[in-house]
Parts: sequence; C-alpha cells; structure tokens
Amino acid sequence: MSLEPRCIWPLAAELGEGPIWLADEQALYFVDIKGQNIHRWRDNSEPTTWHMPQPVGFVQPLQGGGLIAGLKDGLYRFLAPASLARTHQPEPTLPGNRLNDAYTDPDGQLWFGSMDDAEQAPSGSLYCVEATGKVIKQDADYVITNGPAMSPDGRIFYHTDTLAKTVYAFDLGPEKRLLNKRALIHILNGYPDGTAVDAAGCLWVALFAGARVERYSARGELLQTVRFPCANVTKIAFGGADLCTAYATTAWKGLSSQDRAAQPMAGGLFSFAVETPGLPQGKIRKGFS
Repeated sequence: MSLEPRCIWPLAAELGEGPIWLADEQALYFVDIKGQNIHRWRDNSEPTTWHMPQPVGFVQPLQGGGLIAGLKDGLYRFLAPASLARTHQPEPTLPGNRLNDAYTDPDGQLWFGSMDDAEQAPSGSLYCVEATGKVIKQDADYVITNGPAMSPDGRIFYHTDTLAKTVYAFDLGPEKRLLNKRALIHILNGYPDGTAVDAAGCLWVALFAGARVERYSARGELLQTVRFPCANVTKIAFGGADLCTAYATTAWKGLSSQDRAAQPMAGGLFSFAVETPGLPQGKIRKGFS
C-alpha cells in the first residue's frame, strides 16, 4: 500500500471537483466547475468529456441511469451525450450564486450546497431534496458550502464552511432535519474542501491551498496526512473493486503563473491506496420523477 499520490490523468482542470465512483461502470465521474465540463475516467480506456452550458458544481447518479448535475442555476437531469433538462431551481432570486458540492445518502436522497460565485457574500445554503421532490433548506449563511457527507450509521451529518475553515457535525433528527450543529474540525493551514467518509466512519478532508488530504476520526482527531505535489486538493472518492483506491481531484484556480510552472500536475486527477475501504456511492432514488 502506498499513500503517495500518483497523477493518473494530467488534464489541468481549472477547478476539478466532486469525484464519484460508479461500481457498475467501474468508472470515475467528476467535474471541472470553471471549465464547465463533466469528465468520466476509466482505467485502460480513453476518458470522456461532456461540455456544459454553465459552470457545473457536481454530478450524482440516478437509479436507473443518468446523472443529476448541479449547474449554476439549478439541478438538471443529464443523459449522455446531450440530453439536459432542468428539474429544480432552488434559488431563482440569487443570480450571483451557483451550486457547489453534493452527496447522495443511503436512502437515495440528494443533499447539495450553494455558494456566492464571487466568494464574498454569505448567501450560500445547504439543501436536501425530499421524496416529494420539494427542496428543503437545512442550513444557511455560508460563503462557500462544501463537503456534505454522512456517518456509516446514518446518525451524523457533516458539512463544511470553507472560508471559516471549519467542518461541522449535526445530529440527523426526525424527517432528516439537522440538529445540534457543532464544530468538529478546524483547519489551520489551508481550506477544507470536499469530504468523504470511509467504512470505519473516519472523515477524509481535502485541503484547498493546503497540498494535502487529512483523515480524521469521528471525534475530530487527526489520524493521517497524504501530501500532494500541488496546492489545491479538492475532494476524494473511494473506488476500485474493493473501494480501497482513493481518487483525488485538484485545481489550478488561483495559482500564479509561477506557481503553475512549479506545480505542473495542478488540476490533474490523482489516486492512492488506502487500508480502510470507502462506502459505496449512493444513487438518487427519491425526489426526481
């Protein structure tokens, strides 16, 4: 086993984000938010890219096929290669916002966040799509929302305020309402971006401007650090046949020309091996007719 990240696709994404592993395809999907692309990577085959008409913050798989994509102005059903139809517009009065990170829980419900595209105003919120299709606001007042995730037993929900450098934990109450918000992890060097939870209930937090991914216990204790050859690491997903391969997206957004020259793999897709497997990627089964 090696915790040394290896660049497996040097695609130079401006803002690579949101990797998800689809076991039935043995494929990794992720986005380049600013490049407005959805990417699919498979081992030993040519990658595929679909260009979107707007910045795309995330993709999550639908049961039965296709993806839900979080574009700037709402949720869209995407069927490759070219079918795109909006299903929800959660923030019609906030044109300066865009959708960002997302998570599908074991019950098949989608959670996602919004943020100020200028990264200045606390206009972002955390949402959940109920089984009826209604979009429910669960938390608010974020400049940049990130890292929705859940503990393996479904009792604790995690969400990140990137600019506050804080990962929060919530109790998951009746009807999936978030209760008892408390700070779990505070980052000193870098900004917490996407979060993934492994089968042991530990949190893997990617650090933007921190050149690393950190693994924390469910109590917020730092357990491991994985160093990267580029500053902006955005999120990991667990994949491979045994879910013991971590795939990490990165970005060159915000780097100077000198920094980019010193970090030629910035924006690449990386992988490294882990001892504890991840959790299977959920598929959306509720809220989208």
